[in-house]
Amino acid sequence: MPDSLPNESRLFEVSLLLTDRAQRADVRIEEVRSRRQRNAFVRLPWRIYAGDPLWAPPLLIERKEFINANKHPFYLHGAATQFLAWVDGQPAGRILVSDDPLYNETHGSNVGCFGMFESIDDRGVAQSLIAAAEDWLRARGRTQMIGPIDYSTNYACGLLVEGFDTAPSVMTNYNPPYYEPLLESCGLQKAKDLWDWWIDVQSDVVDHWFSRTDRLRRRTSTMIRPFRLDNAKAEIDRCKAIYNAAWEKNWGFVRMTDAEFAYFAKDLLDWVPPELLLMAEVNHRPVGLSMTLPDFNEAMRPLNGRVFRWGMPIGLLQFKRNCRRIKSGRLIALGVLEQYRNRGIVQLLIAGAMETTRRLGYGGCTCGWTLEDNHAINRAIELAGGRHYKTYRIYQKAL
Repeated sequence: MPDSLPNESRLFEVSLLLTDRAQRADVRIEEVRSRRQRNAFVRLPWRIYAGDPLWAPPLLIERKEFINANKHPFYLHGAATQFLAWVDGQPAGRILVSDDPLYNETHGSNVGCFGMFESIDDRGVAQSLIAAAEDWLRARGRTQMIGPIDYSTNYACGLLVEGFDTAPSVMTNYNPPYYEPLLESCGLQKAKDLWDWWIDVQSDVVDHWFSRTDRLRRRTSTMIRPFRLDNAKAEIDRCKAIYNAAWEKNWGFVRMTDAEFAYFAKDLLDWVPPELLLMAEVNHRPVGLSMTLPDFNEAMRPLNGRVFRWGMPIGLLQFKRNCRRIKSGRLIALGVLEQYRNRGIVQLLIAGAMETTRRLGYGGCTCGWTLEDNHAINRAIELAGGRHYKTYRIYQKAL
């Protein structure tokens, strides 16, 4: 990434004189509109995490598509924009701000979200970015802001506040510890904590869990089966129906639209072994599901964000080779229809996921995130050998 980028036309600009840590700096906030600005927005994390061995650089091509209103299905029903903070001619911070009418319709709220937050360790930069997000949401009539949430809780969300000593797993956020005081200096307060769990799938505790679930399996009519690739469209529809129904009463949940689910499912079927996608059936009726991903961060980290080199997909070939060496997974979704809960189906789905990850040679699996106050699911994961090892925080602020 170049050290600086030429100035662009500003649609939104704020200048502040800062005295953070006895330093003075001019902070300029601009709304991202041009290709150069988008490149600076996407590439900023390489400055923030330079030298951090735990950080997993995302694929640049994927991050550009994620914020592209012409490609991402969120923009078919919602609105969003991005802001960049500049200090001394260099990008120093960024923020995504979004407005999802489906969320407000679901919860009877008047809320907007901020996400993709990154900043140098400078309160003035953070406060300027948050102020830009607030102003954008106020102009749309919103009265509250929550985040970090990238569009909705169906995507990466939460600020890492505990668990900085281990690498982030696929589709989870990662940030320096100083982000917590930065956001709190902006008047943001905790709304909810999200928990990530770690299970050593090769442990004796998991062996004991398997013996318990074997007994449960023998005395129940529930069948746990893998995703059926021979009828993929119908299977995707079943998964979507369960997903939107099983999570609908959860804090912060908003259903995935048909376009969003199709967007997500395409990548899922291209890269995830079908035996990691499990369906629970009672009398042939789908009532629950679990989705486990290989930890693609392990395969992406050596690419440093690049898929193409010298005009050739060398990075993609490297990624495919690296995928064969992945040693951990992430259980990203685990849900059962409300009327079928408390029948041991969650336990059977967890066992099925752990059995598959063990068979694939994984040493462990992360489970999450889960809500801090979802005691039933947290207890089930804990009994399966799960250890709460990371905490992500969602903040809120009245506008």
